[in-house]
Amino acid sequence: MPVADARTQRSIGALMERALIADPSQAGAKLVAGLLRNVCPCQIWAGQDAARVMELAQLTEPHVIFIDHGMAIDGIALTRQIRRSDLGCRKAPVIMLSGLATAAAILGARDAGVHEFLRKPFTIRDLVRRLSAVAERPRDWVEAIGYVGPDRRRFNSGDYAGPLKRRVDYAVTPDEARVEQALRIMRAALLAIEADPRQALRALIAQTDELATSVRARSDMPFRAAAVSLNQGLQAMRPGTLTRAAVEPLANRILAFHPQDSAAA
Repeated sequence: MPVADARTQRSIGALMERALIADPSQAGAKLVAGLLRNVCPCQIWAGQDAARVMELAQLTEPHVIFIDHGMAIDGIALTRQIRRSDLGCRKAPVIMLSGLATAAAILGARDAGVHEFLRKPFTIRDLVRRLSAVAERPRDWVEAIGYVGPDRRRFNSGDYAGPLKRRVDYAVTPDEARVEQALRIMRAALLAIEADPRQALRALIAQTDELATSVRARSDMPFRAAAVSLNQGLQAMRPGTLTRAAVEPLANRILAFHPQDSAAA
């Protein structure tokens, strides 16, 4: 009996062409690999420690990563390492597997940049539900200072089946909310240039891209021109040459449009 309808099978198949499993147990990795191959054909690699997983991630550029979180592998730390690395797969969906399904573990996974959390033991249908969520409900990427990963407002461990309780619950963030978030992240990135220049540069470039896209619909040409100008200046910089003094004059042209925004990201 198929575990998913044809449409879901196609979307999951596109996601799972290459999969990477981080599991200290060979038996555990084989179990997950067997379930994945029952869902659809795919190439699978497995690493038993964080160093090997990072090596395989660089070599194979997986489309989806499964991380077993426990005593032997700190899945939360490994996810953060992947998200903040220079790997080509740093934005790949991460599904965390753990028997430690406490509130702290689930929130820690969310705040590390995990897409989905899957409590062990699980069935193939549980696995398909998480894969379907990743493949069919993509989430915006957030490139900030304190957080790098998919939009946490759309995180769902899959274990809650009750009514939604959020006052605001929609799939697409309005343009104005996107602008305000980008400005908050930009302010935080400016403050972090000396402490974390690589991530500060990433965050600034990502936010200027976001601003240029968001304001296009509003035809706010002066604002968009300021965002494009800053983006071009940042693209020419490297973390080693990035200074707050060099960036602030350009950034202030954008921040001046929203002087009332003072929250930190």
